Amino acid sequence: MSRGRRILVLLICCMSLLIVALDNTIVNVALPSLGHDLRAPVSGLQWTVDAYTLTLASLLMLAGSTGDRVGRRRVFQIGLVVFSAGSLLCSLAPSLGWLVGFRVVQAVGGSMLNPVAMSIITNTFTDRRERAQAIGVWGGVVGVSMALGPVVGGLLTDSVNWRAIFWINVPIGVAALVLTRLFVPESKAPRARRIDPVGQLLVITMLGTLTYGIIEGPAAGAAVSAACFAVAAAALAGLVLYESRRHQPLIDVRFFRSAPFAGAAVGAVAGFSALGSFLFLNTLVLQNQRGLSALDAGLCTLPVAVMATVFGPLSGRLVATRGPRPSLIVAGVGLAAAGALLTRTTPDTPLPALLAIYVVFGLGFGVLNPPITNTAVSGMPMEQAGVAAAVASTSRQVGQSLGVAVAGAVVSAGVAGPGFAAAAHTAWWINAAYGALVLCVGFATTGAWARRTAERTAARFQPRETVDA
Repeated sequence: MSRGRRILVLLICCMSLLIVALDNTIVNVALPSLGHDLRAPVSGLQWTVDAYTLTLASLLMLAGSTGDRVGRRRVFQIGLVVFSAGSLLCSLAPSLGWLVGFRVVQAVGGSMLNPVAMSIITNTFTDRRERAQAIGVWGGVVGVSMALGPVVGGLLTDSVNWRAIFWINVPIGVAALVLTRLFVPESKAPRARRIDPVGQLLVITMLGTLTYGIIEGPAAGAAVSAACFAVAAAALAGLVLYESRRHQPLIDVRFFRSAPFAGAAVGAVAGFSALGSFLFLNTLVLQNQRGLSALDAGLCTLPVAVMATVFGPLSGRLVATRGPRPSLIVAGVGLAAAGALLTRTTPDTPLPALLAIYVVFGLGFGVLNPPITNTAVSGMPMEQAGVAAAVASTSRQVGQSLGVAVAGAVVSAGVAGPGFAAAAHTAWWINAAYGALVLCVGFATTGAWARRTAERTAARFQPRETVDA
């Protein structure tokens, strides 16, 4: 394959990442308008976001292994069709329930795009240097989508209406589908991982019941929440027991015997909980409390996107030279400081002061991704690196879902009790706690003891002679 053809394949894959990542941020800024038109409560706004991120989190690893088994280009094309159709259906949704259902359809398609696209890139760029450059471009698209999402969402919401934020995906998806058919070669893994339906069902049950208990708890009552949490705990226990016995598990629980890997997963959940909570609360504060338009609210998030785009690559270089600890410490301090500072804000806080806090948050979040990805795969055998990276990606989506769920639950309780302002301050303190957890992870899982656990874990990855139960 010529270099020009390889670059074209990379751009096609990046188109898929753009629309999937864009939908993680573009919807938030349209929530007040969407909620007004569909008469949605705060919990309905939460489900509009979490139906998407939870479905992505649940299906990422299944989609990746399916692409390896039946053909990456084939699964990628199916994902583009489903995602584009889901986007069109979202724009036509007559009620909140239909919108949430169509968001699930969107995410089913989205789950077939990013992990499969990464496999296509890995197989297209066989030279290590070219592959590193291609993955760098891939990572840069995340920053672009983060910057574009709130701004484009605000512009479309103000100039047309909230339904327009879903239209933008359709022409990009159709163009990517045609280009994939013309230029992307088919490929399969020589030894594809087996599909694990029981493990998949347990993951969906665990994440679904946990999120439902958090979001619907304030309205449904303590008994419903307790039942949901009990089911989630039982599903987690069942997942650990079942996956421990499988030869090719959906999630290899042996990974978590490595302190760096476990720390990367916890750090991803905590850091992206902070991001999900920030984006959700920020929209409500800026539009409902401060009276800004959707476009102005989107523009206010640019400091976060700019800091993440600038400091993400710098953090990667720091991880390469000094290890993950400095970046994790900066990330934890930045996120915790931003959360604590936001608890001091009021509707009268000058906008420049608020944007300065957003810069601090952007710095903390921007330096977080490289150490998480690096720590997740470092110390693992090469044949396990892709699976380890997939677990880290899933942890990010889980964190964003939980961040929205917790922030919305706090705000819902506040609307019924002490008021929105007091509830928002409570939610910002929880954000500060997420940052503190990242800081603790940075110290606890990057020392000599942690490296020894990673070495012992890597040594356990030897071929098993048993078969699946």
